[in-house]
Amino acid sequence: MPTAPIASPPADPQKGAPGLQVDIVIYPGFKIMEAVGPVNVFTAANRYLAAASHPARYDVHLVTPHPGPVVSDCALSLEAPVALADCRPGDTVIIAGALDIETALADNGQIVDWCRSTAATVRRFASLCTGTFFLAEAGLLTGGKATTHWSVAARLQQRYPEIRVNADAIFLREANLYTSAGVTAAIDLALAFVEQDFGRDLALSVARDMVIYLKRPGGQSQFSSFLTREMPARSGMADIQTWIHANLDRKLLTSDLAQRAGMSERNFVRHFIREVGQSPSDYLTDARCERATTLLLETSLPLKTIAHRVGFSSDDQMRKVFSRRFSLTPREYRDRFTTSSGDGPPG
Repeated sequence: MPTAPIASPPADPQKGAPGLQVDIVIYPGFKIMEAVGPVNVFTAANRYLAAASHPARYDVHLVTPHPGPVVSDCALSLEAPVALADCRPGDTVIIAGALDIETALADNGQIVDWCRSTAATVRRFASLCTGTFFLAEAGLLTGGKATTHWSVAARLQQRYPEIRVNADAIFLREANLYTSAGVTAAIDLALAFVEQDFGRDLALSVARDMVIYLKRPGGQSQFSSFLTREMPARSGMADIQTWIHANLDRKLLTSDLAQRAGMSERNFVRHFIREVGQSPSDYLTDARCERATTLLLETSLPLKTIAHRVGFSSDDQMRKVFSRRFSLTPREYRDRFTTSSGDGPPG
């Protein structure tokens, strides 16, 4: 259980007391992980809140156009007792995504209408994965930025060219609207909401309770190099990738990596690109940026210290790389993606 005091959430303007109603909208073909994941997060948070004798709780509702059992993408059903037409949103709304989003949009126009009429009335209105298409179809994202699962990002951009689609982020915020990469990113976003409501200690306690390795910030890439380094079939490149991640603080040259692999530099680069999908220098830069983003958001270390720890020659070099990759400086990245307001690490 968390030992630090648990913060108080904002008051529900209708009830005049801490109120955290969460309405999760599902429909036939929804991705079950995107409903069950957030429900688990909020349920675990409630256990910690009860143990700390905190008065607030999350009140989670499953909402659907036609109440009753709703079949998910994997043939399992969830019982959704609340009709969309009867739902009076409280604090937070979450729209689940679907594998076949085109069919979901065609069959659930009432969800689009409900999003359009409801989004401005709640503190947080979120979509998960392809659920972003419902917000886009409702016109809520026009002129703003949004993310979705990487596999449909191009389709989202083509269908709604007025939206600035970021195909890489775990989740993004535009005013009270949140869009996310979906699937396990649904858990990341739910944890971010818990952190906003009750503080970082409770969010981390819930993450540990769910045996989650890392509570990912919204700005982290969907394409973690710690995952992609497991993809090559040939053990030679996988070993090199593992060694890179263990030695980021060192000055690493392509020639050094080639020597370690027992190849000429030209042959090594050719094999690396074929197996990993990018050049060694680009992979190294991505790995440095990924480690740097974690240190920016999970520690209060100065920028110079972070730059040194991840192998940039200076904080100025790190700033230039971040500006190219994220269109943000490291300080701006820290300010934007530290989830809690008011208690983030200093720059």
